Amino acid sequence: MHSSLVRIQNVFGYFTSVAFAVAAAVAVSVLLSSQTPSASLELKNVQVVKGRPHYYSTKREEYAHVKFDLDADLTSLFNWNTKQIFMYITASYPSTSPSIPPPEAVIWDAIIPSDHAPFHPNTYIHPTSKTPSKSKSKNKSKGKPYPEGASPGIVKLSNQKPKYQITDFSGKIAERENATLSLHWNVQPWVGALVWTNTNSYGRWSGLKGGVDKFDFPSLKGSETIKKEDLKTETGAEKNRGSPA
Repeated sequence: MHSSLVRIQNVFGYFTSVAFAVAAAVAVSVLLSSQTPSASLELKNVQVVKGRPHYYSTKREEYAHVKFDLDADLTSLFNWNTKQIFMYITASYPSTSPSIPPPEAVIWDAIIPSDHAPFHPNTYIHPTSKTPSKSKSKNKSKGKPYPEGASPGIVKLSNQKPKYQITDFSGKIAERENATLSLHWNVQPWVGALVWTNTNSYGRWSGLKGGVDKFDFPSLKGSETIKKEDLKTETGAEKNRGSPA
């Protein structure tokens, strides 16, 4: 006869084996879910000025302020195993030296959870065209990460301000050519591996259609010709964002 401790160990071992097998099956099963992400990303305005791009900057340097339009449909990335999607937009441009990799900067990001994910204070709240009420806290608690009447993965932004300015380690970014604005994402599942942006098709997973726009950085503008309001950044739910000086 086995002791009670041995029996408990056997039951626990069997339970963990079954739980691992179920989790593995769930993680692999997402390969059967079709994915057809698409997006339209368009640059609306870009300005290059000289100043302090961040509240913690110790020196004045050139930085770029980018506004954009985004119409994305990532609903097919949400399935039974999707907890949330981390969506972000980058601006990349060729480096000044062949030995230096092309610089890439994140200008905007958002955490878009599924409807079944628990609320988190950093959750993205999609802007609405409705007139805000007096109670901002109530609106924020009822806000959704997608437009009214839509579903998770739908993002429609017009003339969107960036969350982050674009700077270069050299301190100069004006008149750089062949820059690219790109949409990226990271699918974070309940169980399994993280899945990053794919532009190629694999089985039932189609690559991203659209989500790219080309542009050139303009020449440097004098700070006296630009209003500070035009250089403000979007403050996300994560707070602690500075404004350029």
